[in-house]
Amino acid sequence: MAEPTPEFLKEIETHALALRRVREEVGKVIVGQEYMIDRILMALLADGHILIEGIPGLAKTTAVKTVASAISTSFSRIQFTPDLLPADVIGTEVYRPQQMDFTVKRGPVFTNLLLADEINRAPAKVQSALLEAMQERQVTIGETTHHLPDPFLVLATQNPIEQEGTYPLPEAQIDRFMLKLKVRYPDKPQEKEIMRRMAARAKPEVHPVISPEQIKAARAVADRVHIHPKVEDYIIDIVFATREPKLAKLEKLQKLINYGASPRASIYLAQAAKVHAFMAGRGYVTPQDVKSVGPDVLRHRLLVSYEAEARDLSADDLIQEIFNTVDVP
Repeated sequence: MAEPTPEFLKEIETHALALRRVREEVGKVIVGQEYMIDRILMALLADGHILIEGIPGLAKTTAVKTVASAISTSFSRIQFTPDLLPADVIGTEVYRPQQMDFTVKRGPVFTNLLLADEINRAPAKVQSALLEAMQERQVTIGETTHHLPDPFLVLATQNPIEQEGTYPLPEAQIDRFMLKLKVRYPDKPQEKEIMRRMAARAKPEVHPVISPEQIKAARAVADRVHIHPKVEDYIIDIVFATREPKLAKLEKLQKLINYGASPRASIYLAQAAKVHAFMAGRGYVTPQDVKSVGPDVLRHRLLVSYEAEARDLSADDLIQEIFNTVDVP
């Protein structure tokens, strides 16, 4: 593998500096949760959507809004509720009596950053309204197709499925999210700092420090990060191990996985690994990059069996077993 040129490494460092400024701005409001913030930025640079899951009160919505405030771009928020309609998301045609024609009233999906707050509190017909937008960056209203702005990113939050008043997301929609994060509780020092900041009357202000043009430029640089063919084979081996565990010498997982990861998993693993290397200041992908982003890319794409649930095994447990078993190049 050829070493990255000094010019390429300088480009990476330039964009890494812009990302550090975003982190600093976000850090004015969000205490801890560095992992969540880094993954949101990763999704932004990899042009992939992100699903953030956690119990109420863990700053999921606040983190997304704060990152949006640090970017000089348009932002919309949809609060998903059981009575929401698809037209409330994508828009609809409105009849104008004077002109005797229809005009399009665009919905909040026409934005750069869309916060789908508590997305699993709306029924499937509303959640499915985002399918075309997430995959093709366009929506169809009536007979006309409208293209969405670039960049376009859906940042969705949800409470765990076992919470009251929630609807499981359709598999087709879950698969369109590049990453699924599980947000944990802060530790004691972090929670003490959260208490101090949020108890104060004056709240910190966040200012835009990066533009959409800089995001697009950073994406172009991240896309040039090199992946060795052996690392590409490693990604394919990981994904195929979720579908055919026997071929990966994981016979014990055969009855624990009903459905494995789709081809989107291979695509998103490669894209996320390249951005992970880029954010680390490297011009090439290592197997450790794949391992670092693997759980976030795969956990929502594995459908575990009843036997796995009976043994209290989660998708994360099975993914860890796969990474422990598949040979690393």
